[in-house]
Amino acid sequence: MVKLPWRHPKASTSPLILLLHVLPLSPLRPRAYGSAGSLGEKAYMAITQELSDAMAACGASGSVSRARRLHACLVSAGLEASRFLQNNLLNTYLSCGSLVDARQVFDGISFPNVFSYNMMINGLSKFGFLREAVELFDEMPVRDSTSWNTLMSGYFRNRQPLETVKTFALMVQDLNCKPNILAFACAMKSCGALGFHRLGLQLHGFVEKLDFGRDSQVGASLIDMYVKCGAIDLASQVFDLLESPDLSCWNSMILGYGSSYGTECAIAVFNKMPDRDVVSWNTMISILSNNGQEQEALSMVIEMGTLGCELNSTTYTCALSVCASILDLRWGRHLHAHIIRNQKSIDVFFGSALVDMYAKCGHLQSAQRTFDALCDRNTVSWTALIAGYAHSGLVEEAMKIFNQMRSVAMSLDQFILATVISACCAKLDLCLGTQLHSISFRVGSCSSVPVSNALVTMYAKFGNVETAECVFQSMPVRDVISWTSMITAYSQMGNISKAREYFDAMKDRNVVTWNAMLGAYIQHGSEEEGLKMYIMLQREGAVKPDWVTFATLFRACAEVAAVRCGNQVIAHAFKLGLNSDTSVANGIITMYSRCGKIVEAREVFDSILDKDLVSWNAMITAYAQHGQGKETIDILQRMLGDGIKPDYISYVAVLSGCSHSGLVEEGRFYFDNMTRCHNISPGLEHFACMVDLLSRAGLLEEAKKVIDRMPIKPSAEIWGALLGACKIYGNKELAECAVKHLFELDTKDSGSYVLLAKIYADAGNTDDSARVRKLMRERGIRKNPGCSWIEVKNTVHVFTADDSSHPQIDIILRKLDEFMKMIEAVGYDRRASSRSQGHHSEKLAVAYGLVSLPEWMPIHIMKNLRICCDCHTVIKLVSLVTTREVIVRDANRFHHFREGSCSCQDYW
Repeated sequence: MVKLPWRHPKASTSPLILLLHVLPLSPLRPRAYGSAGSLGEKAYMAITQELSDAMAACGASGSVSRARRLHACLVSAGLEASRFLQNNLLNTYLSCGSLVDARQVFDGISFPNVFSYNMMINGLSKFGFLREAVELFDEMPVRDSTSWNTLMSGYFRNRQPLETVKTFALMVQDLNCKPNILAFACAMKSCGALGFHRLGLQLHGFVEKLDFGRDSQVGASLIDMYVKCGAIDLASQVFDLLESPDLSCWNSMILGYGSSYGTECAIAVFNKMPDRDVVSWNTMISILSNNGQEQEALSMVIEMGTLGCELNSTTYTCALSVCASILDLRWGRHLHAHIIRNQKSIDVFFGSALVDMYAKCGHLQSAQRTFDALCDRNTVSWTALIAGYAHSGLVEEAMKIFNQMRSVAMSLDQFILATVISACCAKLDLCLGTQLHSISFRVGSCSSVPVSNALVTMYAKFGNVETAECVFQSMPVRDVISWTSMITAYSQMGNISKAREYFDAMKDRNVVTWNAMLGAYIQHGSEEEGLKMYIMLQREGAVKPDWVTFATLFRACAEVAAVRCGNQVIAHAFKLGLNSDTSVANGIITMYSRCGKIVEAREVFDSILDKDLVSWNAMITAYAQHGQGKETIDILQRMLGDGIKPDYISYVAVLSGCSHSGLVEEGRFYFDNMTRCHNISPGLEHFACMVDLLSRAGLLEEAKKVIDRMPIKPSAEIWGALLGACKIYGNKELAECAVKHLFELDTKDSGSYVLLAKIYADAGNTDDSARVRKLMRERGIRKNPGCSWIEVKNTVHVFTADDSSHPQIDIILRKLDEFMKMIEAVGYDRRASSRSQGHHSEKLAVAYGLVSLPEWMPIHIMKNLRICCDCHTVIKLVSLVTTREVIVRDANRFHHFREGSCSCQDYW
């Protein structure tokens, strides 16, 4: 704490020194003393009154120099010993903001009374010297209720509500003082700030005991306290008992209902108000904007002005904040014009809000012009401009403005440092970030929560999780963002167990924390653990899922094809009213399509009223995965008809659909169209789709020309697509070319080696085939074991080739042998397949589905590899002899088997 210089270094109690600062004081200049201590022409009381009035006027004007002249006049008149005038002078200096002069006067009072002490304690606490105020309070020989109230106000003013409540308790124990209405008001404010519901009830009982409950000020304080404690029902009871609640009571009720029950209840209270002030309107605008009803909030701003209520700085800044949040530049400009017309000047508060609005809307030129036109700038306006450039990706410009800010000696607060540190993450400049870390140490902001959170995120993004943890451990105070940042940091490293340790150590979690942990599990392939987290979230019930939660869960259900679990998640989303959210609906489309339910996916797609680009891409991708190329093209054409411009992903999906359906001409058209009409440069995924499309159609040479003309280096997927087609069409020369490039890319994909070995074997080159398999062993490359899984009664059953671990394996093998005999009767030659093919994982899964699922239910099988030709043939025939629908999702696409045929038309 700063040590207060109690006495001015040049101050003295000598009248001669003080008179040096005195200018002519015509009416107050004292006359000569008469006999017996009488004052010449003016009576003592008259001069005292004149000096008292002059001091009051001086305090109102705030002029320290005038106060010092009056002080000198007091001394020259020989009245410096008057405790009444000394108290008045003390009050004058405090009103003028001169604490040093005030302390000098206080120290000069021979016998300070309670009034002297109370004024000095109030002044010390007002200027932030709370410890000294408490020491002075402890020195008081006698205290009154005002003394206690003054100390309580000082604690509350300095954001120490707990100490305020403790002081009130001590006041109650003081038998010489009785708490008055002001004491209760201060105690209830502190109780509300702390959210101490039970203590609030005790205070309410105490108020009723002393018969203060009928006082309107106490009623307003009780309502405000209950609202801040979240006890809106109790606040409503107090409100209903008031005969004529004032505007502050109505405003508190609006705030309470808005916080507890939403905007509709708040509007209902607002409409019942007999009268409204600017606070009422601002409260309602804030509630609407905080509850996602930004357009309604802006409409209320218009209504407010139409009804004659003058907009103030709070109204403008709140409205500009709303424009910034919804990126409504047109509305923001309208407000800017309104401010210019109705305000004498744009002060730093208006200016900062305008800069922030323009910057967030991406209109950096207007933000810069507004900033340059400001006569006065604070850290908020600088931060808004820097953040605008940083968020627009113009990190270099952001750092230049930051350096300009430092050159004008503007103080660096925690928010500006957090903003520029975050910009370092976008720029990927660790060196600059460490320099900013050093600056935060130098200015004393290294331990602030926003700066520390930004540092943790920055170091984690650069992979320096040890330093991130050091910063985290050194934080004296941590918030939810701090913990979530560490969870995300370890998640990015793949250390899920460590991320879970931090999650479990948290006392308070919000929905962002839960989403981070859910995302960590699902991102790293632990979908089952992620779904368990969802169950844990439901059981705790303290946090409600949001749209991010559901989008993440649908991704997990899609990965493991847990459609029943997905339906339960959908039901939960409906219950919370989030099913209409476009992002949630997009997740449902993807989940259904990845679980083989393309019809249900289309129904959800058609139900979306406000489709975004992700919605269209999700449906196009769904049809592409199910091999329905014509439907893929149809959705794209509808998308274009609705004025939605396709992006990179849209064309990947369309070309993939063409590839899976053999639509060569359509694929060529859209591959050319993406650049010619939409200026989208083809990437590796687009070239892979085209090579796959041409190769599957037998146009191997054309596919090779596409590869040769690529402006970027072909990937392993592209050469793999060509190699797969070479296997189908027996082109050994092109296969060797593809494999040569695959070996150069040092691919670890076993599929390429296996394909080449089979090509050599089919051509009769057993030595070359053996050489390839030997090379696989030398490079430590093993064929990925195939597995298939099926969901039965909310349990996922996983099978591998020749699996014998399933508890019902005997029944499964008997069923497998049964349907193999049935398909032999319709022409299948079991001898043509090897033993291993006879017990492939998908055949075991189909057999288990026939045993376990009702006859009317389709059998959904998921497989991690591409389905082999023998299994494809067997399942087709099974769908014929059993009249069962079988849907298989392999590594590339979906196969819908019905009545002896497959949706892929044997083109996969």
